[in-house]
Amino acid sequence: MQDRAQATRKVLLESAAHLFVEQGYAGTSINEVGDRSGRTSGAIYFHYSSKEKLALAVVRAQFASWPQLHARYTAPGIPPLEKLVALSFDVAHTLREDVIARAGARLWNERRSIDAAVPAPFAGWTAAVTRLLAEARARGELAGGIDPSGTATTLVCSFFGLYTLTDEVAGERELGARLNQWWLLVLGALQARPDPAALLARVRSRLAVSGVRMPARSRRREPSETAP
Repeated sequence: MQDRAQATRKVLLESAAHLFVEQGYAGTSINEVGDRSGRTSGAIYFHYSSKEKLALAVVRAQFASWPQLHARYTAPGIPPLEKLVALSFDVAHTLREDVIARAGARLWNERRSIDAAVPAPFAGWTAAVTRLLAEARARGELAGGIDPSGTATTLVCSFFGLYTLTDEVAGERELGARLNQWWLLVLGALQARPDPAALLARVRSRLAVSGVRMPARSRRREPSETAP
């Protein structure tokens, strides 16, 4: 019976997540979740007493996947800045491919329309980024004058801003390419001996082994290709 209830909740969360991504929180009704999931409204209310509770369950399901992503980048032997860049592409891959993650991000952006306190994802990410930047500083890989804590907050806010605007303006399939361009700029300021392209190439090789796809490197345009 417990397994059946868990399976039902999984179907409900995934159905609600698809609708939240497509229509937003305000544009989604319990009846639509029922139609998409093949469950009655009564069955939905048995597991989630309101649309707010269903939305919060989607956000919490998103958060449940974050520690697994963090854990992949705690092993020794990989330079911390490479871990940081790889982690960002792993998160971007999750936001692109996982409907629960995408719904959680949209619900956070629409939190003011939800009559409940929506948990913020930023504290955990900021702590992880601060730790990696502090490790980079201890190894002499961080440029002078970079404060790990303050820089971590800036990077996390910039990343989520990049995701949100890319999703709205260019479409979520463009996120990887935009993130690649962003890191080329940011690493130039973060690295003690800047070589962003080489670092991204090393990250690309490692992610290819783990099955996470990064965008291909942009080809530099030749002067003859530039419009007059």
